[in-house]
Amino acid sequence: MTMPPLDPADVDGGRPLVIRRATVITGDGPQVLPGTDVLITGDRIAAVGPQLEVPDAAAEIDGAGGILMPGMIDSHRHMWQTNLRGLGADWTLSEYFVFYYLTWGKHFRPQDIHAGNLLAAVESIDAGVTTTVDWSHGLQTVEHGEAAADALASTRGRFVLAYGNLLGGPWEWSAAPDFRDFIRRHGAGGTGTDLLGLQMAFDVTGDPAFPERAAFEAARELGLHVTTHAGVWGATSDVGIQQMWDGGFMDETVTYVHSSTLSEDSYQMIAATGGTASVSAESESSAGQGYPPTWRLRRHAIPVALSQDTSVWWSGDMFNAMRATLNADRARCHLEAHERGDTVAHNELRASDVVQWATTGGARAIGREHDLGVIAPGRKADVVLIKNDASPAMGPVLHPHGHVVFQAGRGDVHTVVIDGRIAKHEGKLVGVDLAAVHAAVADTIEFIRGTMGEEAWQQSLTPPLPESERIPNPYTYSEVDARTRPDSSPE
Repeated sequence: MTMPPLDPADVDGGRPLVIRRATVITGDGPQVLPGTDVLITGDRIAAVGPQLEVPDAAAEIDGAGGILMPGMIDSHRHMWQTNLRGLGADWTLSEYFVFYYLTWGKHFRPQDIHAGNLLAAVESIDAGVTTTVDWSHGLQTVEHGEAAADALASTRGRFVLAYGNLLGGPWEWSAAPDFRDFIRRHGAGGTGTDLLGLQMAFDVTGDPAFPERAAFEAARELGLHVTTHAGVWGATSDVGIQQMWDGGFMDETVTYVHSSTLSEDSYQMIAATGGTASVSAESESSAGQGYPPTWRLRRHAIPVALSQDTSVWWSGDMFNAMRATLNADRARCHLEAHERGDTVAHNELRASDVVQWATTGGARAIGREHDLGVIAPGRKADVVLIKNDASPAMGPVLHPHGHVVFQAGRGDVHTVVIDGRIAKHEGKLVGVDLAAVHAAVADTIEFIRGTMGEEAWQQSLTPPLPESERIPNPYTYSEVDARTRPDSSPE
């Protein structure tokens, strides 16, 4: 029997939804359930199993040939920077710092924060990311904060606004009355709402005076988790970890972003206190924070979440995050083995592990492991159907976790359900005026480019390079090589 077209508005109105005959990645370890139905009622998963009996009024989506998985959770993304997508493709980390921290970040208006957040939010949903932590360190004023929150709340996604201000000391802005009022307005006790949580985002610089102590105390007072860039080469170090340890501020409410260049003692402190590491493998491999540290985190049994960092450099796509993470970890294992004259016979890190980091790992990082990240009765209905009958790469599905990591992409995201509401269906976003989103971003680009001036804009696109010399090659294979090789000279 052919089902009538599904109207997402029906599900918004409380109509039950069943996704039939999918291969279900539950998120609870490597478990996979073939040919399984998932029934959603309200904002919860009501039942999971084959050939479920469902209410007569239930809407139905055919998941046959597809993979149904928990919604992915991005544990660290600077969403406001998405309005300059790709500008920094050739930047180093120091060039990024100069651009945003020292030069141009101060020029972003509240409407620019709103535009970047809105574009990032719908991009996240489109790629099957149902929850994103907005590491929002461009909030120079509370008006910027309101713009960020308004943009996130205007979409169908789930978000955590991690409030930060890269142009001010966290011990100052966290004590300001207008910041405290912002927290109270957006959630009693600082917890936020179910779809818009709150955190504090700041770094510990290692200043001997440890001025960040006041910010940690504010977070404790307000009931907020803290997310901090730790172990970033040349920026944050073991000194900050030691200060946090000595102050009693290390616990399960802290997320350590990157954590790439820490000592064994620092990793032991994080492990002992239940903190989570957020790994951004595309970022760490390219920008220079340090090598993606999953091989060390695994050794210390530190919980891992994944993230994409910023679209000013990289994609906002957690498929890429999973792929980059697995590649980096395995490359390190092979490199170390080869240096010993050995060969890796078994891959310790599996595809199922990185899928779990992208789902349940992210849920743990935001304190939502009790209701997000797993497909099971009673959990929140945040699920993603990966299915694309028009793609030759979506069949056969022999290894579901491996297929998610190495074969699928954002174009294969068929349906996204967040809090029981359909946010994307049949490959199309629901309730999004993408033209208006892009128009707002275009206004930001025009403003920032005009503020910078054309010369600075072009230098940002193409950072200058020092001259480099090639190693002279003494070998000549033929007379043609000798004549054409750049470092050759006529006899």
